Amino acid sequence: MSTVQRLAKNIGILLIAQIITYVLGFFITMYTARYLGAGGLGILATALSLTGILAIFSDLGTGTLMIREVARDTSLANKYLSNVVFIRVFLIFLMIGMTVLTVFFFKYDQLTTIVIYLITLSVIIGGFNGVINAIFQSNQKMEYVSIGIIINSILMLIGTLFCIYYELSVIYFAILYVLSNILVFIYIITVYIWKFSLPKVEINLGFSKEIILMALPLSMASIFTLIAFRIDIVMLSVIKDSVAVGYYSASYRFMEVFIFIPGVFATAIFPVFSSFYVSSKESLKNSYQKSFKYLMILSLPIAAGTTVLAEPIILLIYKSSFEPSILVLQILIWAIPIIFLNYITGTILPAMDRQNLLLKLTFIAMVFNVLLNLLILPTFSYVGAAVVTILTEFLVFSTCFYILNRTFHKVRIQDSFIKPAIASAVMAVFLILLNLNLFVMILLGAVVYFIVLFALKTFNDEDYDILRLIFKKKNE
Repeated sequence: MSTVQRLAKNIGILLIAQIITYVLGFFITMYTARYLGAGGLGILATALSLTGILAIFSDLGTGTLMIREVARDTSLANKYLSNVVFIRVFLIFLMIGMTVLTVFFFKYDQLTTIVIYLITLSVIIGGFNGVINAIFQSNQKMEYVSIGIIINSILMLIGTLFCIYYELSVIYFAILYVLSNILVFIYIITVYIWKFSLPKVEINLGFSKEIILMALPLSMASIFTLIAFRIDIVMLSVIKDSVAVGYYSASYRFMEVFIFIPGVFATAIFPVFSSFYVSSKESLKNSYQKSFKYLMILSLPIAAGTTVLAEPIILLIYKSSFEPSILVLQILIWAIPIIFLNYITGTILPAMDRQNLLLKLTFIAMVFNVLLNLLILPTFSYVGAAVVTILTEFLVFSTCFYILNRTFHKVRIQDSFIKPAIASAVMAVFLILLNLNLFVMILLGAVVYFIVLFALKTFNDEDYDILRLIFKKKNE
């Protein structure tokens, strides 16, 4: 199987899994928000954001490092697995300590505190799931990762309906995260033993120390990134209240639905980038250019279409009690095109062993985001948080793109941006003139968008060659 075919297979598998996950997630979010209201959703969102930031201290970049190194030499899989698990056992205590201190410092009420501790437990279990998934990912066996993702979503939906039916509190919604991660862990470890082997213990203190030192720039970059793009919800919970968090997180959760697209792409292409950096710099540059183009084609219509259809979308999912989320969504959705591109720049830099540079950029983004939120949130609340998110994402992208443009000697992006932008604008005007069922408008908008794309000759012969190679039979 060629690199293109393998990449396409992995992207396709993860994409299918994520589509299923987000279809189920749509109902999970809708039912949870309607049942808990803005206040209850705000408590859950606060816990998820806070633990999402602190979770990095139980990883410290070891997962990303393991994927990169094992992708280059699969014989190192068991050695990395043993030592990374060994490291994480000690890091868990660091995360728990920081969680306790954070809860004490922010003086959260008892209900929020209990939810935070339960989500923390689920994150710890999920961290061990991530170690095994890193082996699957580095071996480009995304089907095993995908099944785990689907299992988790099914369990969460069943649990959500159970909690609503029996009229349980937000605490039980937090317990769902714990139970689902435990069951997914059982699945993942079973598959690993079945498809690979029973893990052999190869703990080496010297090697563990080497892993930590090598992963440190990656871990610091992850910490800065998570703080930069999750701290807004935590700050809203402290500066305002859980209701403001609920309005903001309602729109943020909808936006996150689309983040799976670059997430899937980046997950699949990271081993490819890492391999090309060693074997072929020209192939690396071409892969970067194509990634930029395809993600622009996918992201711009999402932003334009959601801006036009924000009101019916919010009212359909959350009902009229979440009307303040409409404006937030219309602003926040424009972070999507930038986030798509940031996934690629944030993936290619570690693949090129430039994690120290990524560390500096994410630190700047973190400081920028925190300071701007401190200035804006007291006055503009959740609307200000949406604006700060876009500005922070743009700061990261513009800096990374400038650096990569110099590295690859002036990458051409005009066609990658201009033609999808024109097609998105035409689609937006078309949607404004319509007054039909929401799902019909989405379907017609997509049709109009791709008609304009093809009319503008957005796809060249190389794009069609890649498509033919993807679907070419293995034995040809």
